[in-house]
Amino acid sequence: MTNSPFASVESWVFDLDNTLYPHHSNLFDQIDQRMSEFVQKLTGKPVEQARELQISYYKKYGTTLRGLMLEHHIEPDEFLEYVHDIDHSVLDPNPQLADAINQLPGKCYILTNGTRKHAESVANRLGITQHFEDIFGIMEADLVPKPAEETYQRFLDKNGILPQKAAMFEDLSRNLVVPNSLGMRTVLVIPDGTREVFREDWELSSGSEPHVDFVTDHLDGFLYNILGELKN
Repeated sequence: MTNSPFASVESWVFDLDNTLYPHHSNLFDQIDQRMSEFVQKLTGKPVEQARELQISYYKKYGTTLRGLMLEHHIEPDEFLEYVHDIDHSVLDPNPQLADAINQLPGKCYILTNGTRKHAESVANRLGITQHFEDIFGIMEADLVPKPAEETYQRFLDKNGILPQKAAMFEDLSRNLVVPNSLGMRTVLVIPDGTREVFREDWELSSGSEPHVDFVTDHLDGFLYNILGELKN
């Protein structure tokens, strides 16, 4: 009988950007640049001021989009289409990740503050689309981003997931606070030696916070280790 802390997990929930693909691919950098351009065009501010506004909204509201909706009353569709109009070809297929996810017992899900369309494009490039039961994006969350508790609850309810039998993989520590409080296993994915776009001192994490159960800088390897534990 395995004594793995993941032995009871039936639902495996993954963030998308900088979690399912490596940070060094710089895919999210493209999104970040597009957001900056959008804010600059919307406000008419100089580049640096637009960038500061973008970051302040992200920090205060969870996403730049949420800030723009509340402070500038924009319609979300135009923003989402603009910022996700990027080159996904920088991502390479990841057969190791696909194999590991495929072997996980139970069902796998993507929970992202991006759009379902963007998540599908990423998953298709990585070669992992068929291994996911559901992709829950910002529109499915009624435009309320993580780390809002209502978003996690909406996702769990939609998919009939028991949080006590689920695990959450995220690259942002603050997005693991609610999953931990609900009883999910929490895994922080922080590639060694990198700083994510927007990741300031308030956002950096060593993984030592009480709401972080595990830390890894290599998702593929971590999943294979879990699979090994579950077989023992």
